[in-house]
Order: sequence, then structure tokens, then C-alpha cells
Amino acid sequence: MTFFRKLIKDTEGATAIEYGLIAALIAVAAITAMGALGNSLSGTFNLVSNDMNNAQDGHL
Repeated sequence: MTFFRKLIKDTEGATAIEYGLIAALIAVAAITAMGALGNSLSGTFNLVSNDMNNAQDGHL
């Protein structure tokens, strides 16, 4: 019976789970932000590449 009382009062496992959930949330937010940044950078590089190709061909 004492074992179960100690088990109920023990909150270390709950704290570890909370930290794990927070870390997972931060990871998802970071992945989402990096994905959006990657798409933006891709568009910028494509625009610059097209402008350079046009300038090389003599079209400004």
C-alpha cells in the first residue's frame, strides 16, 4: 500500500512528460518556420536566377 501512495505522490514522471511535450511543440514550430523560410528563399533565388538569365540574353 505504501508503494502506491508513493507512486501517486511522485510527480517526476509528469514533469518529464511535460518537458517532452514542450520540446515537441517547439520542434514543430521550428520545422514549420524553416519550411516557410525555405519556400521564401527558393522564390527569391528563382527570381534572381531568372533576372540573371535575362540580363545574359540582353533582355533587361
